Amino acid sequence: MIQRTWERAKLATTLDHVVVATDDAKIAECCRGFGADVIMTSESCRNGTERCNEALQKLEKKYDIVVNIQGDEPLIEPDIIDGVVKALQAAPDAVFSTAVTSLKSEDAFDPNRVKCVVDNRGYAIYFSRGLIPYNKSGKVNPQFPYLLHLGIQSYDSKFLRIYPELPPTPLQLEEDLEQLKVLENGYKMKVSVKFLPFFTTLTVIFFSNFLLKSDISMFYGVATSIWTMHKN
Repeated sequence: MIQRTWERAKLATTLDHVVVATDDAKIAECCRGFGADVIMTSESCRNGTERCNEALQKLEKKYDIVVNIQGDEPLIEPDIIDGVVKALQAAPDAVFSTAVTSLKSEDAFDPNRVKCVVDNRGYAIYFSRGLIPYNKSGKVNPQFPYLLHLGIQSYDSKFLRIYPELPPTPLQLEEDLEQLKVLENGYKMKVSVKFLPFFTTLTVIFFSNFLLKSDISMFYGVATSIWTMHKN
């Protein structure tokens, strides 16, 4: 799974360097086995953003933008990666960018599906595990374009260095969403909207069979590995 994610990331045109940052020796060994650059980070990292910052400090080369992709995204599209980089480049007042897509109605009340609302200029207003916006009827409005947050974000490298020093914030702690600390501290976050095709059961079975036939190494702890991608 990590190898497939790494391979997809390598297809992005905006990235200068792709590395795996992890605190797990088994993950590191596996990734080096398929040719990935690996940076070992400490177990004290509280989230992926802090892990990216620690990895950045260990790199000799300087980068303007750092992209964070979770290691369990083997089907991520390279143009989504390019989209968050370009979104941040086009918004000089933002320090952070991320991506969203359409939310399926069956995922509306799933707390593991993080929702997002944006303003008229494409900047994030809020993220929540609950349905947002929430109407008086308490039901999903089939006419409203709800947005689902995707597991990728990019940071201005200068901001990334100060992120760990920002104190935890009430909304961040309540929702357990690291991006809320950015918003609560008054920073701007640009959102790249990417409309993806909904997968049917047949599609999911096809992708499952494809991945199973692709010599994927399976191991525990994959969720703790963070993909850091950097661009000059």
